[in-house]
Amino acid sequence: MFVTTSNPSHREQPVRVAIVGTGAIARGSHLPALTALAAGRPLEIVAAVDVDAASAEAFCAEAGIARPYTDLDRMLAEQRPDLVTLATPPRFHRDQTVAALRAGAWVWCEKPPCPSLEDFDAIEAAEGSGGDGPYAAIVFQHRFGSGARHVRELLAGQAMGRPLVAHCQTTWYRDEAYYSVPWRGSWSSEGGGPAMGHGIHQMDLLLDLLGPWAEIRAMAGRLVHDVETEDVSTALVRFENGTMATVVNSVLSPDEVSRIRIDCVRATVELTHLYGHRNADWRITPAPGVTPEEADAWRDFGPDVPSSHEAQLEGLLDDLRAGRRPRSSGADGRKSLELVAALYKAAFSGGTVRAGEIVPGDPYYSALHGNAPGWAPEPLGSPTEVPA
Repeated sequence: MFVTTSNPSHREQPVRVAIVGTGAIARGSHLPALTALAAGRPLEIVAAVDVDAASAEAFCAEAGIARPYTDLDRMLAEQRPDLVTLATPPRFHRDQTVAALRAGAWVWCEKPPCPSLEDFDAIEAAEGSGGDGPYAAIVFQHRFGSGARHVRELLAGQAMGRPLVAHCQTTWYRDEAYYSVPWRGSWSSEGGGPAMGHGIHQMDLLLDLLGPWAEIRAMAGRLVHDVETEDVSTALVRFENGTMATVVNSVLSPDEVSRIRIDCVRATVELTHLYGHRNADWRITPAPGVTPEEADAWRDFGPDVPSSHEAQLEGLLDDLRAGRRPRSSGADGRKSLELVAALYKAAFSGGTVRAGEIVPGDPYYSALHGNAPGWAPEPLGSPTEVPA
């Protein structure tokens, strides 16, 4: 499968792309999105990088990519890519993103973005200062596609009236076999539990639809799994526009679902899906008194563009060409990580956390567990308690 295009309708030089990390997310999401977009625009995957040489070589052989690497810095120096897509574990995202930015490449980084707000701010500080990049964007594909765009426009224009009440639900199921993988369930490798690694997608979409949040209260627990992080959390969030929301993130739920529901003055809008959504996954229920003609207009989502890596990447490539900051980068990308950090702080401290509160010097700024007793990892070499 060769992914370079020579479409004669484009006279631009191809965007040179490198994929870092050749595991499941690269194979199942990044590569297919790049391949699809390469069919209609000048784009070339010039290299793939993985610490496992055999994995990098097999990935390149299967995809028709010329150069496999095991060293990121060498690849950046030799290939000079325009865009680097990161499909590696979160603990590597800061250093890899900064390295790519300093080499002049834009970055598209898988979620979770990085293990702390401190890391995110270091990434943002490494972005270009001239106004045209390079920039680093986070993969938050659920906010892209026709359904999310249509509902965002309805809410922004208050076509259905002011939003009042919301519910954000990521209730999935992960068994003991899932957590038997050594790096799962730890703060250092995953950055957090289901709030960080699973529910962040729906929380990001909720923020994209409703705008800035103001304050949060939360609880977290380890109800089943013997891990460092939580396996369930619940939260109450108040938005700047007054909307009050509940947020539930779980890996304990056999009946798996991802759901967002927003009750407005004149209608309820609801999205129900699992790992991605289409127009048909959205439902709008008008309040009494709304005319059928107006309700039908709200329900007209237009051509179906599913939420996907491809949908987000298409816009990112346009932004790269234009030299403008892409969505889900900078402050727009940081807001979801800040909400997750605030959720953990509220849960572990038992207090209310307000937007903008977690700043340098706050323990939750440099680590999402905030060094909270019972939640922070045990120090290396700490003595174990001997039973009497």
